[in-house]
Amino acid sequence: MMNPNGIEGLDAKFIGRVSPTAPRIQAGGHPCQGIYWTQSGKRPKVAIIATHYNVDFTEHYIAPYFARQGFGFLGWNTRYRGIEDQFLLEHAVLDIGVGMKWLKEEAGVEQIVILGNSGGGSLMGAYQAEAIAPTLTDRLPSAGQDELAELVKGDLYISFNAHQGRPEVLTDWMDASVIDENDPVATDPELDPFNPDNGPPYSDEFIAKYRAAQRARNQRITDWAKAELKRLNDAGIPDRIFPMFRCWGDIRCVDPTIDPSDRKPNWCYRGDPAIANRTPSIGRANTIKTWLNMWSLETSPCQGQPHLAKHDTPALVVQGTADTGVFPSDARKIFDFLGSTDKKLELIPGAHYFEDSNEERQNAADLVGSWIREKL
Repeated sequence: MMNPNGIEGLDAKFIGRVSPTAPRIQAGGHPCQGIYWTQSGKRPKVAIIATHYNVDFTEHYIAPYFARQGFGFLGWNTRYRGIEDQFLLEHAVLDIGVGMKWLKEEAGVEQIVILGNSGGGSLMGAYQAEAIAPTLTDRLPSAGQDELAELVKGDLYISFNAHQGRPEVLTDWMDASVIDENDPVATDPELDPFNPDNGPPYSDEFIAKYRAAQRARNQRITDWAKAELKRLNDAGIPDRIFPMFRCWGDIRCVDPTIDPSDRKPNWCYRGDPAIANRTPSIGRANTIKTWLNMWSLETSPCQGQPHLAKHDTPALVVQGTADTGVFPSDARKIFDFLGSTDKKLELIPGAHYFEDSNEERQNAADLVGSWIREKL
């Protein structure tokens, strides 16, 4: 029996390209890399592209499922794969543009579907928005400004178990009881989500206080980052790296009555939230410029709503109801944020990567494939 996750009957071609603002490194590696999945010997006219802020998407789990339906699938990486601490949106958008251009000019693709999966939802949403109306020009050197103005626009957009935006998901996951960013132990017991005196279940009063404290923590880091960057720059130092602790503190992971779904209670992507919260998480290391560019609620251009509001192509929002890190309210907000008049929301069985069964993966791929064929 054929393994649906395998490559039997498929071609998987490695692609490496330079970016307008990043050359090939001396060791030989290209800043932009990907694997293009197709049925063996075929040149599809419709292709799907997926990219993440830092996770390697070249061997994305859904690639063979779409390829067997006759679509091309480009699992694409920007220069920031594995180095999230240096991320800058304006350069990542250019890198995605390289993949889009390759699909059109070299792969013979006529129509491109942008797939925003997991954290990549807001990244791909930002790309599509910049292809419609660029806003990042002033952040780029002259070498990238012309390319930003000529980005290839996707024909469809799909949000696939996607977080709202990078600052939003980090803030939702932050442990609000942290009282000293330099001390991973220091805790305010009245805000500690793992203090049984606070819950679960959590009271409405605690939830409101906790969410406000999460936003305040994000702002404290931003205030420090701006002051520290100025101090460094005044001394001729361009930037520095700093650590961040305890970011598995989303109370929805602990209390299933908040934003109810089919998810496993008291669970997150790293297992037990109380244990995971003491281990490294997203945002665990950042340059100051990356914090301000990717994570800050005040300054980051990686927030979902402003970009999604600019979308004008048909859009599909797919959300697994057993996801332990993206919740039904997140999917509904993404749906509401989308400026597209032709849009659809589908809540379906399955976890974040539909990893619990091949059947759930197949069902998700079939749903998306049918929608693509309907629209194109």
